[in-house]
Amino acid sequence: MAFGKWRLAWIGYGLFEVPWNHLRGILATAMAPLFFTFEGLDGSGKSTHLKRAAEWLQQQGVAVEVTHQPGGTALGQRIRQAVLDPDGGHIDGRVELLLMFADRRHHLLETIEPALASGRHVLCDRFSDSTRAYQGHGRGVPLSLIDEVDRIATDLRRPDRTLLFDLLPEQARSRGQSSKRRSQKGGVDRIDAEGLAFYQRVRDGYLELVEAEPERFIVIDASGSREETWEQVRGALVLLTGKTKP
Repeated sequence: MAFGKWRLAWIGYGLFEVPWNHLRGILATAMAPLFFTFEGLDGSGKSTHLKRAAEWLQQQGVAVEVTHQPGGTALGQRIRQAVLDPDGGHIDGRVELLLMFADRRHHLLETIEPALASGRHVLCDRFSDSTRAYQGHGRGVPLSLIDEVDRIATDLRRPDRTLLFDLLPEQARSRGQSSKRRSQKGGVDRIDAEGLAFYQRVRDGYLELVEAEPERFIVIDASGSREETWEQVRGALVLLTGKTKP
């Protein structure tokens, strides 16, 4: 029940009237930290909305750690440069696989698990689903091999929830190779520059993951405007965290 800026809450064995800001802090502290990942094609807007989601959660009094793969650590940044540099020439899909999981193992140990242990929610731009979609379905690396490497590197660690930003490959590729991005230093990387067929295989891979784990994924229709997409993201955050819309 609500009365102005106060709420009725059970504390111990009694029902007390508590200032809302104080109760919100209690709820934020009591809620177990969650590991969220944001996935999707390059150009889907996932990175933009991850940053906005982090700001929104912080406004609700929720402690968050924002990170990304590859490149969420100093070592990971070097791996990212090696993998994505468009001047680096052809890189075999299995080489990409091993580099990605080397980064992922280090990232888990150095950033993700310590943040969760300290009580912060983790919002991560890409995780193992990206490897299955890009290196597995996109490059043709056997999924059984990816699972084997994943088991060694992460013990098949999975996020608590994954927001998948879905849109047609034509639209994703158009956004990823927009004139604005091409004009930015490092704006279009080696994977951005792949052809449409590659993007279609990657999207098919993501949708296959959704079918396999529907309880973990929330699919965001990213084909509309930025605000339309954000409303879906905010709705998902409300559902997952119990926070009310401002």
